[in-house]
Amino acid sequence: MKRFTLLLLAVAALWACRPAQPLIGISCGRTTAGAASLSANYTQAVARAGGIPVIFPTVADSVLAAELVRRVDGVIFSGGPDLDPSYYGETVWNETVKVDTLRDVSDLMLMRAALAAKKPIMAICRGEQLMNVVLGGSLYQDIPTQVDTTVKHAGGALHRIGVEKGSVLYELFGQDSLTVNSFHHQAVKKVAPGVRVTAYSPNGIVEAYEYGDRLIAFQFHPEGMARTDDTWLAPFRYFLKMAGGK
Repeated sequence: MKRFTLLLLAVAALWACRPAQPLIGISCGRTTAGAASLSANYTQAVARAGGIPVIFPTVADSVLAAELVRRVDGVIFSGGPDLDPSYYGETVWNETVKVDTLRDVSDLMLMRAALAAKKPIMAICRGEQLMNVVLGGSLYQDIPTQVDTTVKHAGGALHRIGVEKGSVLYELFGQDSLTVNSFHHQAVKKVAPGVRVTAYSPNGIVEAYEYGDRLIAFQFHPEGMARTDDTWLAPFRYFLKMAGGK
């Protein structure tokens, strides 16, 4: 009996010393049939970095949104369709702007809940744009017709970005320039109050920003690059530490 008790104590000690695995909620999109839709790159990046990913459904209730956020250690806002420009006081610029009203409502509820709960947030592509709007900024609705640039930002194109010293990206990679992917035609225009821009593309498009010590945002897709290059798991490992991981 004494030996069994010692064995239980040893197992309990090992369990207590296990690496923390933060639970990370990830916003998702919808198919035309209304089913939840999310690239596996997001969940795989979180899992490979040491976290436990869970996919948030589309919600239409602020109480449910707050409860979902309460139960996780951090939230990732994923890429997807354009945000309705009415949220930043504009009308639709042209026919390239495609919105999903139900997802807008859901993501806005989840974002506001995450900010109110002071949860760590990683915002990617649409998430980066949406967060800037929630914080009081605005967007270029269509880069090709609103920005004078020869840099291609859509279709998975690769381009360089300049990285600010002292930023999270600089801390993680130790470089003032990185090559990133691009799958967007919208981008931050007016930067929200309190936002610190930490990376730009050659034509001045905002590629990354930080907000206090609880939010990191990327216009590009680190989860996509991490699929074939483990070095791009670094932002996710950093985020998991923000969320209480070891």
